[in-house]
Amino acid sequence: MHDTDGTPSRRFGLPTAITLVMGNIIGGGIFMLPASVAPYGTVSLLAFVVLTVGAIALALVFGRLAGRFPRTGGPYVYAREAFGDFAGFLSAWSYWTMTWVSNAALAVAGVGYLHVLTGSGSKELDLVLALALLWLPALANLAGTRWVGVVQLVSTVLKFLPMLFVAVVGLFFFDPANLGPFTTGGGNWTGGLTASAAILLYSYVGVESAAISAGEVRDPERNVGIASVVGTIGAAVVYLLGTLAVFGTVAHDKLVDSTAPFSDAVDAMFGGHWGGTLIALAAVISITGALNGWTLMSAQMPYAAAQDGLFPAVFGKKRRGVPTAGVIAAAVLASALTIINYTAGVGGVFEILVLITTFSATVPYLLATAAQVYFLLSGQREKIHAGRMTRDLVLALGGFAFSFWLVAGAGYAAVYQGVLFLFAGIIVYVWMVARRPAKRQEQQEQERQATERESADEPELVG
Repeated sequence: MHDTDGTPSRRFGLPTAITLVMGNIIGGGIFMLPASVAPYGTVSLLAFVVLTVGAIALALVFGRLAGRFPRTGGPYVYAREAFGDFAGFLSAWSYWTMTWVSNAALAVAGVGYLHVLTGSGSKELDLVLALALLWLPALANLAGTRWVGVVQLVSTVLKFLPMLFVAVVGLFFFDPANLGPFTTGGGNWTGGLTASAAILLYSYVGVESAAISAGEVRDPERNVGIASVVGTIGAAVVYLLGTLAVFGTVAHDKLVDSTAPFSDAVDAMFGGHWGGTLIALAAVISITGALNGWTLMSAQMPYAAAQDGLFPAVFGKKRRGVPTAGVIAAAVLASALTIINYTAGVGGVFEILVLITTFSATVPYLLATAAQVYFLLSGQREKIHAGRMTRDLVLALGGFAFSFWLVAGAGYAAVYQGVLFLFAGIIVYVWMVARRPAKRQEQQEQERQATERESADEPELVG
């Protein structure tokens, strides 16, 4: 495998691909999730189980599709193969915007956890810290896939150790009296299930990470599917055990108002207040690892689209296995959004854009699962496993239903704003497609001139 500059590049192994999936799924939100769903009662644990089943179905669909299309781009590639350039572009555009906007949100969240370690700072210092959280992972990506893998492996291990510690040790301090009611307010349990699921839905965004980076994964036909499923299950185990441990160690009435539920769980187990520092450190590591993985994702999707002429050509060049223009563009855009958040004082702009990410993440899921249904029902046997027809169709429909549920759970505001932002990309698509004939004509002219030069350089035969 060689980059566009002719230098050889390294590919990820299976362990790195698994940590990429797990690290991208689990960001900083896990440290607040128990308190976020506590108001709905322990029915939220059931919601976690339901969502896990849907996420695993989605991961299996990505694994099946990657086996047939083992190329960088994942959902973009599948949508384009099934439905053409326009659907592929919408998938790439939607996912790309989601990545750099959510990176800005992660950086801002990371500053909040840094305050626990360093104390409150000025707005200027917060901005510097947020930009550092964005650019340090970007520099690791620019250093090449080897460094991306190293950072991802180390950060994943470091952030899981304290979380697993709380999850496992918390079982020894588990008190059923702390759980609180199954549902609160005397309402129907299905209402609590749906309400808590709406909060938890985006906990599993990232299951597609290995599929998007398939071109950088060794033996992608095999490893992408394994990494997607194992990574999703690993994240689910951490989510479920961690939330259950917090529910069982922190009294329900205190958990509802908690601003640091994992810290409260450690304090409840061992006393003192050192838990807050421990969890804040784990959160910073977790966010840094997530930013490292999502920075790579922000470059992979436009890279795949640029290869097909649907994004500017500069996005389609690699160096050390990484699309450098995509990494830099995402870091610059996320930095600009972060600066606006801290300095412009434009009320609600940052919150609106964050809402857009919740909708934008689901568009590629819907198109990818619909593509799998299309391949299965259209008789394209070369793109499917004939012996798995029924099972694959059930998984594809389940993944589509899960993705549709994600859209519904995003809320009216997120869908409205997200659709507007998605449609804004249409003008970019028109621009790129309109330039194709001119580019093709220019390329043909260059080829003609090269042929003429070669003919002119050939010696004439003397009879």
